[in-house]
Amino acid sequence: MKTKILSITIIVMLLLFIPSSSFAHKLIPTNGLNSSFEDALEISNHKISWVVYEEINDNELYYTFNGKKGDLFFASIVIPKLENLKNFSPSLAFIGYESHLELIQEFEINNTDKNFLYKLPEGYDVFIFDYSGSHPSNEFYEPFGQVTYWERQEVSFDLPADGTYYLAVYHKNSDPGKYALAIGTIEDFSIYDFFTMLPYAWLSTKLFFNDYVSAVIAISIFLGILSLVGFIVYRKFQN
Repeated sequence: MKTKILSITIIVMLLLFIPSSSFAHKLIPTNGLNSSFEDALEISNHKISWVVYEEINDNELYYTFNGKKGDLFFASIVIPKLENLKNFSPSLAFIGYESHLELIQEFEINNTDKNFLYKLPEGYDVFIFDYSGSHPSNEFYEPFGQVTYWERQEVSFDLPADGTYYLAVYHKNSDPGKYALAIGTIEDFSIYDFFTMLPYAWLSTKLFFNDYVSAVIAISIFLGILSLVGFIVYRKFQN
C-alpha cells in the first residue's frame, strides 16, 4: 500500500508539471444518456483527437459530428483490460445520408454490413464495422494512466460529402460492457486543458478501470496539496 501511495503521489505531481502533449486524447465527459439520434453526443471537431469512456447494457449509444468532403474520418474502439471484458466486442456503426454513403469507395469499407438492429431516420443508411480478430486481442499499455487496453476495430476513410454524420456503438448479442471510443488524430491541448482536463482524464481512467483505491488516494493527495498551499498562504498573510 505504501508503494501504491508513493506511485500515485508521483503521478499527481506529474499531472501538475508534465507537458499536456503527453496525453494523446482529449476526454469528452458523458452521462450515458446519448441513447438516441436526438440525444447523440456532439463531437465539436471530428479531426481533433478525442476519447469517450462508455458503458452499454442492452442498448446503443450515439455520437454526431459535422464533416467536410475529403476530411479524414478516424475512429477506433478499445476495451479496458478487465477479465470479464476479454471477449467483449461491440459493433461500430457509421451513419449518414444514403446519397452520401453511396459515394464511399468500396475498398475503404471492406468487411462491413448494413444489418443495423435499430431504426434509422428516413433517408439515412449505415455501414457497420465489427471486430474480426481473435480473443484476447492485441494489447497496448497507456503509461499516462498506467492502464492496458485490448484493441478492437479501427476505421479510417475520407468523408464523401459535406454533412452531418452519426456513429452508434452497440453489441449485437446485447452483452453488457465498457469501451473507449477514440475519434480523430490531431492532438490539440491548451494551457487550460493542462490544469483541468489532464487531472480529470487521469481520474476518469482510474474509475473506468474500477480502480477506486487509486482514485481515492489521488483525490486525498490533491486535497492535501491544496490544504498545504492554503495554509502557507494563510501563514504568510498572518505575518
